[in-house]
Amino acid sequence: MLRHVDHSDRSDRRQEITALRRTVPYLRLWKGKVFVVKAGGAALDDEPSALAMLEQVEILHQLGIRVVLVHGGGPQASAVAEALGGTVRFVAGRRVTDDSALEAASMVLNGSLNTRLLALCRRMGLPAVGLSGVDGGLVRARRRPPVEVPGEGLVDYGHVGDIVGVDPDVLYAQLSAGLLPIVSPLAADERGNLLNVNADTVAAAIAVGLGAEKLILLTGAPGVLEREGDPASRISYTDLAGLADLEARGCLSGGMKPKATAIAAAIRGGVKRVHVISQTAPDSLLLEVFTNEGSGTMIVEHTGVLSPAELSVGA
Repeated sequence: MLRHVDHSDRSDRRQEITALRRTVPYLRLWKGKVFVVKAGGAALDDEPSALAMLEQVEILHQLGIRVVLVHGGGPQASAVAEALGGTVRFVAGRRVTDDSALEAASMVLNGSLNTRLLALCRRMGLPAVGLSGVDGGLVRARRRPPVEVPGEGLVDYGHVGDIVGVDPDVLYAQLSAGLLPIVSPLAADERGNLLNVNADTVAAAIAVGLGAEKLILLTGAPGVLEREGDPASRISYTDLAGLADLEARGCLSGGMKPKATAIAAAIRGGVKRVHVISQTAPDSLLLEVFTNEGSGTMIVEHTGVLSPAELSVGA
């Protein structure tokens, strides 16, 4: 019996092998390192989207990168709060959390959403464990006092927490056991009062506490944009001075403002690179980690730390 070789198939396989070889330098850099990935609630709103994100996280995990996944749940919590008869209010991109909003956040973040992610991981054979900032005192917080907000006056954010500190040993125990921690951003103060903390802020604090190599923020935009709503204005890379300039020029609005604050806190705390990428573009996480061009925006302390190859992107 004769078998004819499909040479087009052989060409496809060669391309796959070439692509695999190109990942080797990155694997040398990242194997054994800690990445903190933050996924917003919109990235988890339906099962296909959540699976697409988790499949990329699984690849990082299988390649020996130690991943901590922090998730938000804003859209889901808003829907539950409204169903309970509450109102949803944001000031300067941050949620005001009254009693009904806190109840909704607890139900969604520590309940349905975290559990659903764990169930999807179980389906994939990905060893994951669900945690919140309350577990083991992972995130220590205090209630935010009323603050003056330009254009709004004195604002009481309600049951919103500002982070006092994190205990990285809680996560090291899970990572050392080969597990993927999936963390919701609820925390508690020293008296045990529940507090809602911005998920980007929690992810940044955890990244600093773990000495993470990367903090990766999945967003609804393809990266940091110079012109809101214009994907063509995506910035490939910038530094803290560039980020501050964008904010001063009014380029950052809504939810991007607290992200900018979290990014700056992470970098000043020792995280070498922060990435802002699309939560919907196919394989955006893998492209950002395993290609020089990336898929979103990379932020560093100052551009002098970038390699010539990194500086050539977008030139």
